[in-house]
Amino acid sequence: MINNRFNVVYHLLGLVKLLFYKLKKMKKMKKILLMLVVVSLTIATSCSKKGCTDPAATNYNENAKKDDGSCTYANNGNEVIVTSNVTTNTTWTSDKVWVLGARVSVTSDATLTIEPGTIIKGQAGTGPNSTALIIARGAKINAEGTATQPIIFTSVADEIEPGMIESPNLDPTLNGLWGGVIVLGYAPISADAESVQIEGIPASDPNGLYGGTNAADNSGVIKFVSIRHGGANIGEGNEINGLTLGGVGTGTVIENIEVVANQDDGIEFFGGSVNVTNALVWNVGDDCIDTDQSWSGTLTNFIIVCGSETDHALEIDGPEGVLLDGHTLKNGSIMGSSVAELGDFRDAARGTFSDTYFFGFPDPTTDGRGDFSLSSGSDATFAAGTLTFSGLEVVLPAGVALNAVFKAGTDAHATSVVAGTNTVGANKTSFLTWTWAGVAGQLSSF
Repeated sequence: MINNRFNVVYHLLGLVKLLFYKLKKMKKMKKILLMLVVVSLTIATSCSKKGCTDPAATNYNENAKKDDGSCTYANNGNEVIVTSNVTTNTTWTSDKVWVLGARVSVTSDATLTIEPGTIIKGQAGTGPNSTALIIARGAKINAEGTATQPIIFTSVADEIEPGMIESPNLDPTLNGLWGGVIVLGYAPISADAESVQIEGIPASDPNGLYGGTNAADNSGVIKFVSIRHGGANIGEGNEINGLTLGGVGTGTVIENIEVVANQDDGIEFFGGSVNVTNALVWNVGDDCIDTDQSWSGTLTNFIIVCGSETDHALEIDGPEGVLLDGHTLKNGSIMGSSVAELGDFRDAARGTFSDTYFFGFPDPTTDGRGDFSLSSGSDATFAAGTLTFSGLEVVLPAGVALNAVFKAGTDAHATSVVAGTNTVGANKTSFLTWTWAGVAGQLSSF
């Protein structure tokens, strides 16, 4: 990039010299020279031909048509910009802000330790320039925050500082500002091969492979971690989730996770067997919880707060290969929005879903949104008993019948309740003090 800028400036200076020779007798010479100098400086200091549309960047160009992902940022002395893969055991300390300047992978046999209270920020970028943190197969992450010192992943545009929970300048609806966190392992998946490439990562990156034969695979520890403003798009329909878990095994510990304002899904499971406890998803642009490829673990005590762009609170997909395992979701509380669906169970979905409370969804008989449906063969797995429901409670829109919301016979396992009288759902006290949603008062209705 530096060489390219030098060449551009060099040729422009040559052009200046030529014009000076030809125009030296013209009265407009000074004006023309001034314009050329301004142009040369703009090209030399702009991050690219198209410029940068991120106001937080030092080379911000308000006239840019598109952000190309090559924006640069000032180092205030407290930041460490990371652009290379982590190939040896490394610790990111809480006295620094760690900035992802590229797609950074922790490679096999390396462990990345992140201290409690640490803030990690992703630079802006799209396509192959999207920033993300990948824990590759055979690598480990030790991100063990606490209820008083959570670890926060966010955007460089976020002015949050250590000790803060809420962003001082970004709304909790602003998404797509960077990529997300991706953890990949050797646990079994149901796909067309034993291991495949994770979505959101270019096929040319070998650190994007996931899947294998070790159900007990260990990718490390993730506790008290909040992931915000992610979901950058690397291609049409190929975005990065807030937290992606691909082929992650039961040896991995994942507890107390928050995902806020991700452009794509909040948490997405691709096979694997990992268990997750205490998860909160707020204001995502697609599905809040998405499961694929016969994930066989358990998600327990989870809260979903749908946003104005949320598609499904739950999107549950069936196997894509010979592995036919199912998973378990239980003890959940889900608040809808005017555009969201309760859930869609697709492609011969399998699993056990129980003790979950739904409220705040629209009337599906008039709005076309707000139902709980089975599609693409899931009616068959439901009839066969490999897809089961129990203890579902819902606050219905006025005048709407239970079977208008819970389709295909699932209403037999659901009960209509008055708001606030639910007997099932999540324990919100697990989230009140350390999550952005909790501190911002978004959980008062739960």
